[in-house]
Amino acid sequence: MTEQMTETDLPEAEAPEAAAPEPEAPEAEVLEPAAPPRSRRVLWAVARWTAALVVCGGVGAGTAMGITALDRNDVPGLATESDGRWEYPQLRLPALPADRPRPFTEGNDGEIHYADVRELLLPAPAGATADPKLNGGFVPTDSYLSLYGKESRDEVKRALTDSTLRHVAARGWTTPDGTRTSIHLLRFSSVAFAEAFKDEVVDAEAADGPDARPDGVEALVLESFADDIGVSGTSVYAFREKKPYGPEQVRWAYVQAGDTLALITQTRKGEALAVPFQQTVTLQNQLLG
Repeated sequence: MTEQMTETDLPEAEAPEAAAPEPEAPEAEVLEPAAPPRSRRVLWAVARWTAALVVCGGVGAGTAMGITALDRNDVPGLATESDGRWEYPQLRLPALPADRPRPFTEGNDGEIHYADVRELLLPAPAGATADPKLNGGFVPTDSYLSLYGKESRDEVKRALTDSTLRHVAARGWTTPDGTRTSIHLLRFSSVAFAEAFKDEVVDAEAADGPDARPDGVEALVLESFADDIGVSGTSVYAFREKKPYGPEQVRWAYVQAGDTLALITQTRKGEALAVPFQQTVTLQNQLLG
């Protein structure tokens, strides 16, 4: 490398008594022009590599953004199988009249549902075909009684009369897999009457008695999942038809919620699946709680 000039050399070059030696001029000319071309080459190389990295980084970032924008099931290797749950719309509790509390809150010792009971019905899931006879409105008592076997309908009707039933709202649908669902909400004049009617129909089923079973059911099994729902103030009693059964199986559940009693039934050829049944019961319970 060429030697650099020092502070002791500079006064000698600027002194008037002696002119700068001639050989030093070519040495300076060689040093100064050589550095800039090398710097330009280095800077140009750095610029090219930087541009390449930016392009590659942009492509990578674009790919990442594209993947994160996709649904998980659209990305190969990340798709997950359905666990059998139905796709229900987002649920919202209905608005209450002014100054009226919800059934299990302070100031509502009677556990009264002040909301329109029709608005407390669970909506049908995506892809389901609505039952025109159970369209979310009020239905006659016979619509509810038809769920039971003929031998027990008179007794259930008597129990309804004694319990001062106010009205019944219902919704039904059929999903693409053939599962038929019906939900009946029975509104009584007080929580005491609702519980009295529940005792008539549920206790007979829990004891495997001869009355108050869905039509065609010979034997039943008490379901255990109801204990895990945990909606404060409500009680759930769930059953399924015991094997051997006919071409269809029935699952059903009662939800006791203050002055209102719900009966949810699901029937399907072969076997009534457990997952959508538990999901439906849980969501209807939450709406009533």
